[in-house]
Amino acid sequence: MILSPVTNKPYRNDAVIGNSSMLAALGANGEIYRLWWPHPDIPQHIERMRTGVYVEGETEETLWLDSPDHWSHEQHYLPQTNILKSTATGRNVPLRISSTDFAAIEEDLLVRRLELTNTGTRPIRLQFLWYASLTIGEHAFYNTVTFEPRVDGLVYFRHTYAFALSSANVCTGFTAGSSLAQANQGYLSGNRIAMAPDGALAWRMTLQPGETASLPLYLTAGHSIAEAIEKMLIAKRTPAEEWLEKTAAHWRRFLAQLPQIPAEDERIRQIYERSLLVFPLMADKQTGSVIAAPEFDEAYTRCGGYAYCWGRDAAYITTAFDRAGLHTLARAFYRWALIAQDADGSWQQRHYHDGRLAPSWGLQIDEGGAILWGMYQHFLSTKERTFLEEIWPAVERGARFLIDFLDPQTGLPRPSRDLWEERLGEHTYSAAAVCGGLSGAAAIAAELNHTERARQWQQAAEKLKAAILSETVNKRSNTFYRGRKLAVDRSVYLRAQEAGQPAFAETDEKGYVTYYVEYDDVFDISLLGLTVPFGLLEADDPRMAATADAIERTCTSPAVGGIRRYEDDHYIGGNPWILTTLWLAQFRIKQGRYEEAKKHLDWVVSHATLLGLLPEQVDKQTGEPAWVVPLTWSHAMFVLTVHMLHDAGQL
Repeated sequence: MILSPVTNKPYRNDAVIGNSSMLAALGANGEIYRLWWPHPDIPQHIERMRTGVYVEGETEETLWLDSPDHWSHEQHYLPQTNILKSTATGRNVPLRISSTDFAAIEEDLLVRRLELTNTGTRPIRLQFLWYASLTIGEHAFYNTVTFEPRVDGLVYFRHTYAFALSSANVCTGFTAGSSLAQANQGYLSGNRIAMAPDGALAWRMTLQPGETASLPLYLTAGHSIAEAIEKMLIAKRTPAEEWLEKTAAHWRRFLAQLPQIPAEDERIRQIYERSLLVFPLMADKQTGSVIAAPEFDEAYTRCGGYAYCWGRDAAYITTAFDRAGLHTLARAFYRWALIAQDADGSWQQRHYHDGRLAPSWGLQIDEGGAILWGMYQHFLSTKERTFLEEIWPAVERGARFLIDFLDPQTGLPRPSRDLWEERLGEHTYSAAAVCGGLSGAAAIAAELNHTERARQWQQAAEKLKAAILSETVNKRSNTFYRGRKLAVDRSVYLRAQEAGQPAFAETDEKGYVTYYVEYDDVFDISLLGLTVPFGLLEADDPRMAATADAIERTCTSPAVGGIRRYEDDHYIGGNPWILTTLWLAQFRIKQGRYEEAKKHLDWVVSHATLLGLLPEQVDKQTGEPAWVVPLTWSHAMFVLTVHMLHDAGQL
């Protein structure tokens, strides 16, 4: 397990539970690493949370359940739910502890239903301990924790947030502040209040051989101490079994109302079903924004973070929503997009749930193009004219911005960040997204009888398509360049000049020089965007076919298979990605090369996690899931690929 050097948390979240307002990430050991509330993106409130047992007469210190030295672990979701069951079996003590974890529906309540079983032949006297250190609102300072007799538990608070921790069972010990060392020794001092982030609770019990004891743990959240307490009192009035039954029934109803894909392969069916269950956890029910993934690198030690809403990801994700019958989630996202749009008509790189700009490093013009394209795709799926009327002002501003952003020299969108957010240039994928956005905007205008706007925008789209075909095709190989006017450092610029390759420099108003090479000839999976999803060219176009073949040849990971983003990819070691492999599968489906497509789908299925979650990447040496788990875009591409195969009669 690789830990962040700053937060001391694992980069990999192995499981997620939630209710579209509260989102928790857990490890394979069943411990909660992170908790977001009241939105899935921010803030995250847990510094560390641990549970463990102190067995009287047998252990010298608490055996924490996250320790692989003391416990072996198993984990699975209850069928057709977002309810996670984790089981720890003692290596040196005769105990089995199962934790069934879930977020109650329509409640700010996290439930941990524990069952402790004596698997030995003698009675066991033990103390179960729950340690929690909360950095409320993602702040290490100004936190307070206190024992609250009204809930027989701890209350944590800081500014506008408060949390209560308790159980349906009466606790036998507590302490506030400096609690981990005490909990390690199985003794809590009873300190009632501390201006600190941490506290602990304990419950004593005796288990006869074969006996199982139930210990329901509750965590409630509120915007005041009184609110968190009131929610805890409500939680404790309902048995944990009832909370469990209500939550399981909700998720099973959720799936039952959606069209089912008749997949003969049980693993495909399971991952498809898990994808549908992941989607609402990543979607904010208050605002409609959809995060790329639950955060795991909050200190930006190896990347720029993932718990934000990207228009790029969302265009694919909402298309998957609609294909799967989740039209309400798609509609909510596009309503959110209205508040995220800038006054000039642009959509910037990524945003928080409230539409405010998140930490960013420059405009990606494909974001706005993808959103406009996605809006029209949503209309095609629902045929709701009222939706078009609602979004029309945003469409008008967005289309105008895209047209104004075109480079008069090349006809392509002017330099911006590429979809991978790594380079500045006039990228072929970005141009395809803008073309798709303008075509979508034109179709929306036509539906609303804005005839002149429809004509102008369609002409702009056709002109842009012509520019793509004239400016981004490598005549020697009959494949597409990744882009034009690629910004590079000075050494690359000088080498290009020495080799007689087109290169130039531009000086800004302050005298700073940006160096460019005229052509970016790296093969990149995003070039398939010309066909899938934006539909500028058919898959049997010779240039597209040659490009796809070149991508498969240069981007296939040699040891484990799968497709890297591009041929010289180095991000997190240059691993193959789930979504890129599915992107190629979708292109092969468009070509009618179904067996090849199914081969790529099979690769994805075999590299899902044991819980059926799809990572962003697969380790290029071990084949293990790597980096982000789960990535919403990965699950969206899986759903879209399965539907494409189903529509072709190939599933």
